[in-house]
Amino acid sequence: MDTSANLMVKLVLDNWFGAIKRTDTLIHSLTDEQLLQETAPGRNRGSYLLGHLTAVHDAMLPLLGLGDTLHPELLEQYIKNADSKTDHHTPAQLRQYWSEVNEVITAKFNALTADEWLQKHTSVSAEDFAKEPHRNRLNVLLSRFGHLEYHRGQIAYLKGKAD
Repeated sequence: MDTSANLMVKLVLDNWFGAIKRTDTLIHSLTDEQLLQETAPGRNRGSYLLGHLTAVHDAMLPLLGLGDTLHPELLEQYIKNADSKTDHHTPAQLRQYWSEVNEVITAKFNALTADEWLQKHTSVSAEDFAKEPHRNRLNVLLSRFGHLEYHRGQIAYLKGKAD
């Protein structure tokens, strides 16, 4: 793999890990009561967004061919359904799941070479990947990066709310 590809992958991963750290700092700075509030009237609660982000990150493991999800039970509530305001998990549980999932994906992401990052993900066929090589693991991570930053911005609104 050439130096420019290595550099590109490093830049993406550095930004990803920075976003994870910023989000981790944010969710651990909020009280459980703050996380249970809506980010804005009629919008998702912080706890739902934390569960959603955790479930999406967990789902990257099989999508990137890196193993099975750690918490498949999160899929139904946090990906398939909108925030129903019915809690199946406490903010403390969700923080724990967030940490577990991101610890595993960090180790797996760091183990991949730049060449492996540019390989296809599991949702694209070999035929389609041959025609569209941009449908690779790194592209998935880039899309999830934007997703993470969007929802982190929503959760940040909870910092200004009274406990």
